[in-house]
This record gives sequence, C-alpha cells and structure tokens, in this order.
Amino acid sequence: MITEILATAGEKMGKAVESAKEDFSTIRTGRANPALFQKLMVDYYGTPTTLSSLGSIANPEARTIVVTPYDKGALAAIEKAIRDMPNLGANPTNDGSLVRVTLPDLTEERRKEYVKVVKTKAEDHRVAVRNIRRKAKDDLDALKKDGLAGDDDLSRAEKELEALTKTNVDNIDEALKRKEAELLEV
Repeated sequence: MITEILATAGEKMGKAVESAKEDFSTIRTGRANPALFQKLMVDYYGTPTTLSSLGSIANPEARTIVVTPYDKGALAAIEKAIRDMPNLGANPTNDGSLVRVTLPDLTEERRKEYVKVVKTKAEDHRVAVRNIRRKAKDDLDALKKDGLAGDDDLSRAEKELEALTKTNVDNIDEALKRKEAELLEV
C-alpha cells in the first residue's frame, strides 16, 4: 500500500517536471525553435487543431521557421494563427505552398519579461509537485489512522516522499536555470 502511494506520487511528480520542460520550450529565445509552434491551435475548417498535426514545422535558419501544411487549403488559417500568437512579434509570409516566419531579435527588456514568465511557470509547476506531495501525505495519514501501517513504515515513507519531492523540485529548478541562461544569451 505504501509503495503504491509513493510510486503514484513519483509518477505524477515526474509528469509535472516533464510538463514544466514542455512549457519552457514554448517560450521563445533568441533562436527559432519549432517547439514554439507545436501546441499552437489553428482554426481548421471550424475545428481547433494543433499546428503540428496540420503540417511539418522546420527551422532552416537560426531565426526562421517554415511550416509546410499537408493541406494547402489550411495556409491562410495557419498564417492567421501565427500572426495572432501572443508575445511573438513576427509577421508570417505565405508563398502559396508554405508559411515562413522570421522572428525578430529580442530586446533586453523582452528577454527579462520572458524570464519572469518562465519563473512564474516554474513556480506553478513546483506548486503542482507540492500538491502531489500533500495528497500522498494525506493518503499515508489515512493508512496510519486506519491502522494499516506501522509508525516506522510511515516515517520511512514520509522521508522517501520528501526526498522524491525535493528531487523533482530540483529538476524543475535546473530546467529553469537552463531556460533562463538560454533566454539571456545574446
């Protein structure tokens, strides 16, 4: 029972760390990154669809992204979705077969704004990890209350849970440091 609680908590915390890394990848740095557009929703014939399922996304140059749609009829919708993307500041061009997006250089002020956004996202994910810890702790306390586990076992499990939480929070912090360095790199 205790091992199941710890295993479930560990799995959920791992997913929170992966989610943090995914969120960080959607924030643009000085270089163009196809991950910026992976989750972009495009109104495809009235249905919200992710850009990655409508076409291939490539980055042939440092500040350029090229989207080649599988259906040429989606070009205008893709171009509009990219143009409406918040915090991008890019103007996509459509040549009839693909959409080319050239990202402008980031100003120092803009980089610092992005660092704040990344820190906020990191804190949200740390809170998610702590909430998972709290839920697991409540489950362990319920075992103790019901008499299904001894004090020694629960004490050991709580220590493991704290170590697991610290490891996952540290992983989020490490990903934050890498993203921060990437953002501030000129």
